[in-house]
Amino acid sequence: MNHSVIDVLIYIFEHYADDDVDILDDHDRLRGSLREAGFESGVVRRALDWLKDLAWNHDNVAESVLEQSTSHRCFSVDEQQKLDPDCQGFLLYLESTGVLAATTRELVIDRVMALDAETIDVEQLKWIVLMVLFNMPGQEEAYFSMEDLVNEGAYGFLH
Repeated sequence: MNHSVIDVLIYIFEHYADDDVDILDDHDRLRGSLREAGFESGVVRRALDWLKDLAWNHDNVAESVLEQSTSHRCFSVDEQQKLDPDCQGFLLYLESTGVLAATTRELVIDRVMALDAETIDVEQLKWIVLMVLFNMPGQEEAYFSMEDLVNEGAYGFLH
């Protein structure tokens, strides 16, 4: 079966997020488990690299974003191609409700752009936001709000 990096990331998150151990500590065991689940080794490698970069980029993005209450985020041409208007609107919605701050929004966009997919839909974007918030200390409330949106599909009923 032809899986994408996002498929592997969602699988990892669904199966390992509740574990108390750091899933990235034992790469060989995780790779083996993912191969047994039917994921190809190249896609698994790219997904694990994506997760490593998430941790590394957290610090770098946080330092580079200056948050102003009057600022407005404009999406680049490349970002617009990967994130359709529904995804862009969803990010703005999350920011307006306080689920995302400017720094977390930028980290989400960075992680979206790092995926090998040509486009991302809103459902995939929800998972990416959830993964980013899960990996950010102090974002527990935002994470639980986002988890509700992922599990209940609440966004579709709010607009």
